Amino acid sequence: MPTAANLLAIMPFPDINPIAISIGPLAIHWYGLAYVAGILLGWAYARRIAANDSLWPGDRSPISKTQLDDFIVWAALGVVLGGRLGYIFFYDLSAVLRDPVRAVEIWNGGMSFHGGLAGTTIAMIIFARRHAIPIWSLFDIVAAVVPFGLFFGRIANFINGELWGRLTDVPWAVVFPASDTLARHPSQLYEAGLEGIVLLLVLATLVYGMRALKSPGFVSGAFVCGYALSRIFVEFFREPDKQLGYLLGTNWLTMGMVLSSPMVLLGLWAMFRARRQAALQL
Repeated sequence: MPTAANLLAIMPFPDINPIAISIGPLAIHWYGLAYVAGILLGWAYARRIAANDSLWPGDRSPISKTQLDDFIVWAALGVVLGGRLGYIFFYDLSAVLRDPVRAVEIWNGGMSFHGGLAGTTIAMIIFARRHAIPIWSLFDIVAAVVPFGLFFGRIANFINGELWGRLTDVPWAVVFPASDTLARHPSQLYEAGLEGIVLLLVLATLVYGMRALKSPGFVSGAFVCGYALSRIFVEFFREPDKQLGYLLGTNWLTMGMVLSSPMVLLGLWAMFRARRQAALQL
C-alpha cells in the first residue's frame, strides 16, 4: 500500500495549456479539437472501409461515401447530446435537479461515453431506417472507427488534468495540479492506449484480416465487449467521480464498472448472433 511519503511528486504534470488557440476573446480548447480530430479521422477511415466492396457480404458495400458524409452530422449530434445527457443522468443528476441551469453549463465539464454511445446508437437506427441501410452493417462501420475518438478524447482529458487516477508510487506516476500534491496513475493515458490504440488494431484485424464485416454485427460486438473490458480494467486505476465515490460501500466498485459490465454480455451476444446468422446463410 503506497504511503504519503512515497506519494509525493514523482513526476510533475506537463505544463500544457488546455487552450490550444486563443484569438482575442475566442478560445479553442484541446478538448474541442479532440472531438473534431476523432470525428474527422473516423469519417475518413469509414469512407475507406465503405469503398472496399470485398469486405462486405456479397462483395458489395451497403453504404455509399455520400451517405457516410451525411451521417457524420448525425453522429456528431448523437455523441455530443448523448454524452452530455448521459453524464447528467449517470453522474450529476442530484446537482442538476437542485440547479437545472447546471445542465447547460458545459464549462463545468461532463461527458459520458456510455451516454454518447446511446445517443449515437439512436442516431444510427434512425439514419439506417431512413436510408434503407442494414442496421448491423452501419453499427459495424461506426464501431470500427470509434477508437479514434476515444484516443483523442482521453489525451484531451490528460491535457486538461481531469479524470485522474488513484494514488500510486509507480515510476510514471503524475501529480495533477487540480487534485493534490500526491502522485497518481495517469489513467487517461491507460485508456487512450487500450480503448484507442489497442482496440483500433484489434478491430482493424477483424475488418481486414478476418473479413468480419461479412458477418454483420460481429465487429460491433467486438467493439462493445473490448471497450467494456478495457474500461473495467482501467477503473481499478482511475479515481471515481467525487460526487459518487465508490458504490455499495466498497473501496473498488465504480459507476464506470457498473455501466460497462452489461456491455460485455451484450458484445458477446452480438458476436454470437452474427456468427450464427452467417452460418445459416451458407
